[in-house]
Parts: sequence; structure tokens; C-alpha cells
Amino acid sequence: MKTSIVIPVNGDLVIRSYKDEDQEPLVKYINNRKIWLNLTDSVPHPYTRKDAENWIAHAMSEHPPQNFAIANGTELIGGIGLKFKKDVKRHSAAVGYWLGEPFWGKGIMTRVVRAFILWAFRTYPLKRISAGVYESNPASGRVLEKAGFILEGRLRKAILKNDQFLDMYLYSILREEVLSQRPE
Repeated sequence: MKTSIVIPVNGDLVIRSYKDEDQEPLVKYINNRKIWLNLTDSVPHPYTRKDAENWIAHAMSEHPPQNFAIANGTELIGGIGLKFKKDVKRHSAAVGYWLGEPFWGKGIMTRVVRAFILWAFRTYPLKRISAGVYESNPASGRVLEKAGFILEGRLRKAILKNDQFLDMYLYSILREEVLSQRPE
């Protein structure tokens, strides 16, 4: 039996392994055009129950685990994950996340990102975690800055989303920047 991961955030908020019962809230929250506009095209829109079933099965089969549910005491309310780099970038990963619209503007994502990157640096031999933010989503950049990420630059017209070319802002944080504040 596979071990379930639970990363406490605060109160009843946790980052945890996906469960089969996450299908309904996953569809409810991610099937939102405002969220889709800030995700990669690997996330379909509209988002169906079959999409949720496939995603959860994929996340539950990953080794090592890379994708997790963000949940409150009631249900899944978002997702967060790592994409490990390869070859000469093998000690780097990219973080991606989303949060259901009813939970926006409450400081949840900053707390989640802080807890997740601390866990990631303690769990994996990573030196660096990066994140790309579309120019149309400045709130995500603020989340990263509050979580300690540094803006490294702007990739001009690097993204094609919804038939529109967008700039992407590249943020990163290093292992020592996180662990020096919270020792292993």
C-alpha cells in the first residue's frame, strides 16, 4: 500500500496526497475559465469528471510523488506540484499551483507555497525551485514574493495562451534561502 503524504500548513489546511474522493471538488473548482487562463494547456477546459479521474490516478501513481491536493477540513480546494528537471538541471524543479476561486485573496496560497517548498527542500536533493508566472496573473507573482522567491527576469512573449502571446516572469528560491531560516 502506498504511503499517503500530509504536509500541515496551518489550522485545518493541509497539502496531501490525492484521493479518489477528490474527483468532485477537483472538477468543481478547476473547471473555471479564470483558473484555466493561468495554467498550462495540459489542463483541459472544460474540465470533466473523466479528466479528474485520470489526473488523480496519475498523481497517485507517481514515484517519487510530485503532485498534491490542497485541502481544508472539508474538501480539496486546489493543487500544487513539482516538475523535476533532468540532466544538468537535475537538482532543480519548477513549482506550479492553483486555488479554487472562492479561496482567492485570503493569503492561503502564500502559506501553502511556504510549507510546500520547505517540505520539498527537506525531502528531495534540490538546490533550486523556480516558478513561471504569466503577465496576466500578477497575484501569483505576489504570492511567490511573499513566500521568499526572487524575480529573476521576464521572458518576453514566451507563452501562447488563449490565442494571445504573453510575457512570463521567472521566479526562484534556493535551498539555503529556505533552510537557513528553518533549519533541517
